[in-house]
Amino acid sequence: MNSLDGIRVLDLSRVLAGPWCTQTLADLGADVIKIERPGSGDDTRTWGPPFLQDAQGRDTAEAAYYLGANRNKRSVTCDIAQADGQALIRELVKHCDVFVENFKVGDMARYGLDYPSLSAINPKLVYCSVTGFGQTGPYRERAGYDYAVQGIGGLMSVTGERDDLGGGPQKVGVAVADLFTGMYATVAILAALRHAERSGEGQQVDMALLDTQVAMLANLGANYLVSGKVPGRAGNAHQNIVPYQVFEVKAPEGSLPATRDHLILAVGNDGQFAKFCAVAGCPELALDPRYALNTQRVRHRAELVPLLEVIMKTRTKAAWLAALEAAKVPCGAINTLAEVFADPQVAERGMVSTWSHPIQPNLKLVASPIKLSRTPVRQELPPPMLGQHTAEVLAEVLGWTEEQQGRLRGKGVI
Repeated sequence: MNSLDGIRVLDLSRVLAGPWCTQTLADLGADVIKIERPGSGDDTRTWGPPFLQDAQGRDTAEAAYYLGANRNKRSVTCDIAQADGQALIRELVKHCDVFVENFKVGDMARYGLDYPSLSAINPKLVYCSVTGFGQTGPYRERAGYDYAVQGIGGLMSVTGERDDLGGGPQKVGVAVADLFTGMYATVAILAALRHAERSGEGQQVDMALLDTQVAMLANLGANYLVSGKVPGRAGNAHQNIVPYQVFEVKAPEGSLPATRDHLILAVGNDGQFAKFCAVAGCPELALDPRYALNTQRVRHRAELVPLLEVIMKTRTKAAWLAALEAAKVPCGAINTLAEVFADPQVAERGMVSTWSHPIQPNLKLVASPIKLSRTPVRQELPPPMLGQHTAEVLAEVLGWTEEQQGRLRGKGVI
């Protein structure tokens, strides 16, 4: 038994924000029917390399990108540009609780698949639209991509090294505007489902990457609105806490002369700073009125950090980690992905799942991070074949015969 057993989602989204939302719903047990364009499918099916390799080491058509955002779904092909395809979607909507799409504003209305049209068919339908800039406003018709939204939404202005240290604006290494929008959409859909259960009324969920990106500015957005001061880039330092940044440490014994090693020091309060100073052999810094309180440490950052940089270079990363962890001072290594997936904590938490895939019988993919004590998440392979479940879904949900399906296949609708 899964948490969302009995909830059916019709997913017309592709690439990342929408699929990330529906993958989470599928993890929780919803029956997610992924509608894909006949012949090509979700764009990310071809977004590689890397692709899965067959037994002879040759690339196949299975892109890792697609596999990472589509587990636990069923793939159905449908050409919504054709009238018969639009009619098929409307038939499926009668049997669904949630509808998710990330087409340009106005496209769904052109196909007769907009919220007013579909809610007339199914009043309890929760209809989620994911776009770059939302259904309203002067930018609503613009194409919104994660990279552009990270820039427009201010994230790149506060990400990267300081200008005086040769830095410049930097995007985050993964598409965080897409991913956060997907997660916010999941939360909104669950809230709307709760309302529909109580009232019998569905509603439209209008999710925009830019809205989400602005919300994600979090403390920096609040800092600006409260102070009127535009925050700049701070590299790996924290805008409101000191010392909370990356420090260079002594390279391991036997390293090449040019080797540099680093450590995250994340002192979150004054007590932790005092513990750090004791471990570092500089207890006097914790007593200095310029540094005893975080407020003062932030104000005197330019004086304190250079002192700490010298101290941190006196020990190796391993030595610092052992001493600081024993003293309960927050710190951490900066791992490569190879080190992440070899980490015993990651293994213990089950964050890598092994799947039996037709091409790779021992395919490893990242698992859902959600852990529920009574209703565990599902773990089913992303549908490897485009349209793999078309016949199954049309027979199960609509009761269609082979003859009915064959008529649409002949027209290239499915």
